[in-house]
Amino acid sequence: MKLLLIVLSFLFIDSEFSKWGQIGHYTTGDIAEMHLNEKARMEMVRILGNESLAMASVWMDDIRSDDDYDYTNDWHWVTIPDGKTYDVTEKNPNGDIIWALEKLIGELKAGGLTVTEEREKLKMVIHMIGDIHQPLHVGTGDDRGGNDVRVEWMGDSSNLHRVWDSDMIRSRELSYTELASEINHPTDEQVSEWQAATVREWAQESKSYRHQVYDISRNNRLGYEYRYKNFDLVEKRLLQAGVRIAGVINEIYGK
Repeated sequence: MKLLLIVLSFLFIDSEFSKWGQIGHYTTGDIAEMHLNEKARMEMVRILGNESLAMASVWMDDIRSDDDYDYTNDWHWVTIPDGKTYDVTEKNPNGDIIWALEKLIGELKAGGLTVTEEREKLKMVIHMIGDIHQPLHVGTGDDRGGNDVRVEWMGDSSNLHRVWDSDMIRSRELSYTELASEINHPTDEQVSEWQAATVREWAQESKSYRHQVYDISRNNRLGYEYRYKNFDLVEKRLLQAGVRIAGVINEIYGK
């Protein structure tokens, strides 16, 4: 019972605001397509057929309506309280995004999967790499990843998690292809550095941005000033996620 209460206290995912919005995920997938090597690109055709990485990136959210996939509900996030590392936290018995990414990437590398298993695990990995780069998917355990922080966004009721998932991105009024084209200009050095980082380092990066994310104005009224101060970080995390999706796929399939 004690463990159950601890786990419940760590929950922060709201069914409506539990992810990068679709535009964000599509953007990561579109960027990833541009960083695949030729062998990996051919393998994606084998596995996904005509489905792009952009479209595949939202499948893990689509299956939330299917009870058969309820076991993945807690795989979109992780709780790492301030002052702690993932290694010393009490783990969610249902798994978390770090555990699931390490597990599924390992299974894809090992091979021996059915066609359906491989396709589904790959889509989950694509999606979770996106999620772990949204800073509020690495929660403190206090406010459900910002879902309990009520704010006004451009005069409308929202919450901090939703602002980072989708409000700021939508306010730019760009399609995902336009957003991807705008930000997809990493240097070769950045690509190498970002792809060399581990899953746990990705999570630590998100955790490191908490001070910036929670620096909200008086009366929690957010708008153009907050976007001006933070949209560079939104773009950076989307770009890093896309580059790292490609890096994982190239490592598994492009050798």
